[in-house]
Amino acid sequence: MKTNFPIRVAGLLLAGLALTASGQTPATPKAQYAADSKAALARYEADKKLCNDETSSPARLQCRRDAKSEYDKVMASAKAQLAAASPASSASESKAVCADCGKVSAVNVIEKKGESSPVGLIAGGVAGALLGNQVGGGTGKSLATIAGAAGGAYAGKKVQENMNTHKVWKVTVRYEDGQTRSFEFDENPGLRAGDRVKNADKSVVRY
Repeated sequence: MKTNFPIRVAGLLLAGLALTASGQTPATPKAQYAADSKAALARYEADKKLCNDETSSPARLQCRRDAKSEYDKVMASAKAQLAAASPASSASESKAVCADCGKVSAVNVIEKKGESSPVGLIAGGVAGALLGNQVGGGTGKSLATIAGAAGGAYAGKKVQENMNTHKVWKVTVRYEDGQTRSFEFDENPGLRAGDRVKNADKSVVRY
């Protein structure tokens, strides 16, 4: 008994097309590949059983070889279809990336110096000038007054900056598109590394 394997393979492919037309095709390329592989294996096992009907041992051996060869061809075709469908699937997934969504990569508490105001500069300058005015006399006294005013203004600036120093929570976020940004909070935002966040009014919130 001579088995016509090309015809049997064509029948297998037509069966797959009929499955597609009936709306029973798996939704994903991987599921489709799994279904095709299962069908190909079932057909291969059936072909090997038919080979047992051959009248001689050499004929049966050749029949099994032909069955294996056709099975390999069908599997190669199924793998090629899976590879062709994968790029389209990846492109579809990439379009679904949320540009405003990300994950907290680090949370650090830092000391941030406050800003000085003209009041601090003036107060420091006046105090320095008064101290400088008490040193020496004549031109030296004037120079001391000027130097005292300048030094007092600087000291007043630094004192006010230190007085206004406060804690800041710096949250670093890595977005799904690969970008990284940092946000500062005057109070503990309650976020930790690994939390998923999204943009909200020039800041981020957990979601």
